[in-house]
Amino acid sequence: MANATHIGLEQVRQQLRQPRSQLKGRQVSDEARAELRTLIGLPPKDGHRRDLLIEHLHVLNDHFHGLFERHIVALAAEMRLPVVEVFEVASFYHHFEILKDSEAAPRITVRVCDSLSCSLAGSDSLLRQLQNDLLDVKVVPVPCLGRCEQAPAAQVGQQAVAHATVEMVAQRVAQDQTAPNPLPDAIRLDAYLQTGGYQLAQQVALGQRDVESVIQVLESSGLRGLGGAGFPAGRKWRIVRNQPGPRLMAVNIDEGEPGTFKDRTCLEADPHRFLEGVLIAASVVGCEAVYIYLRDEYHEARVLLTQELAALQANPPCALPRIELRRGAGAYICGEESAMIESIEGKRGEPRMRPPYIAEVGLFGRPTLEHNFETLFWVRELIEQGADSFSSHGRYDRKGLRRFSVSGRVRQPGVKLAPAGITLRELVDEYCGGMAEGHTLYAYLPGGASGGILPERLADVPLDFDTLQPHGCFIGSAAVMVLSQYDSAREAALNVMRFFAHESCGQCTPCRVGTDKAAQLMSAEVWDADTLQDLAQVMGDASICGLGQAAPNPIRCVLQYFPHEVGAA
Repeated sequence: MANATHIGLEQVRQQLRQPRSQLKGRQVSDEARAELRTLIGLPPKDGHRRDLLIEHLHVLNDHFHGLFERHIVALAAEMRLPVVEVFEVASFYHHFEILKDSEAAPRITVRVCDSLSCSLAGSDSLLRQLQNDLLDVKVVPVPCLGRCEQAPAAQVGQQAVAHATVEMVAQRVAQDQTAPNPLPDAIRLDAYLQTGGYQLAQQVALGQRDVESVIQVLESSGLRGLGGAGFPAGRKWRIVRNQPGPRLMAVNIDEGEPGTFKDRTCLEADPHRFLEGVLIAASVVGCEAVYIYLRDEYHEARVLLTQELAALQANPPCALPRIELRRGAGAYICGEESAMIESIEGKRGEPRMRPPYIAEVGLFGRPTLEHNFETLFWVRELIEQGADSFSSHGRYDRKGLRRFSVSGRVRQPGVKLAPAGITLRELVDEYCGGMAEGHTLYAYLPGGASGGILPERLADVPLDFDTLQPHGCFIGSAAVMVLSQYDSAREAALNVMRFFAHESCGQCTPCRVGTDKAAQLMSAEVWDADTLQDLAQVMGDASICGLGQAAPNPIRCVLQYFPHEVGAA
């Protein structure tokens, strides 16, 4: 009897070890599976890669203008994942619209930016008119589209509309959506090679350029990460290089900070200068694979980069690491480095607790070099010209050059390459043609939505790392938004707080609840200053990542510098 019992238990164990013949719960239909396989192909011999889940969701979403439940179930079956896990990932990202099988997908979705620069340019009125006029399409407000210099910005399907009007959007809606916008007039591979392109990458790869000398140039130049955190680039290369292999690299082009568009502008102008920086960094640090994470709103840039990557891989100047281009899905939080890594792995883009740091345990558990686009864009020029050339620029004892994304009430918005340490007043007068006609400077945001708000009387503070902190602000990614006498600092702060509330990943309570509660309190005619200060303290102290930690900056700045706007003492 004991032996029979043992045999019976062993049979149960064997059954439990065997994969299920089908998923529990709702079963996939043959029709849905066939539709899915037409788009993503048959499963490879070893199964679909788990980290490609979001890429497969994009394929379905693009084709059907939404994610139908039947296709989510089919995708879960094909990838051998629980259906709930696929739903959880799909529901996290704003650009995925989950639909019941009985629903009709929108013919097209029109997105109108409601972030600060576009709001100043009248996007609220544009949104209302489009919602009234375009009854046969879906029209929705969205956070920053990364086209602040083209405000108000809109997107029809995946096609960008700059300086949008009702007529322009309606005309684009009426056009054939398979006829894309023209690609940016970028420097292509042949032209880049003619100017000495990739010679430096080749020298580094072949050992003709000493690795230590390359790192020393970066350290001597003072180049820092230009995505917001400002960590010294050379030191980061050295740290990751000293970690055990295999090492990986992740590139952040998810620039979702309201007011920021420098990465898109540079990518659309000179993609191979960036790619050469990628190859040099990968070679020096010893990264065997590179993952480039590009925000979904940059459709034209994605098409361009895809084409130029293919051209580079077809005619490589040296041995290339594996390079994969990954597509964001409308989540600002994925600009945070660990959230981006989670997204690249095909998961919800929720920030990780640290330590361990991603330099030690990053992508797929491996040491990872993470960089912002612009940092890598500088690499070739710095190494060719030397550290002294870069550090010879600067004002007020600051060193280097910075690209500022300038938008708002200036005559000539755009990306401005200027000396580090330049003041806001100098930046506007010397690089932006002055204030827009009829406008005078009232206030400015020096570092995007999270960088705080300063009054006109502090427009002579140098704009650089470490210079703005004494005033309760920071430079971040150098996204400068300029306000005039017709604008309100409290309304600007409320706009960015609503943005934070919308974009909080929800993982931690201080950020999830705090940003929403702050927006409610900031909507009152008279601000409850004590409660807002307490809320700001808790959010800053207890939030997991930089979103919740920096979200209180606009509150503190308005209370300190613009108390007359909120009835505060």
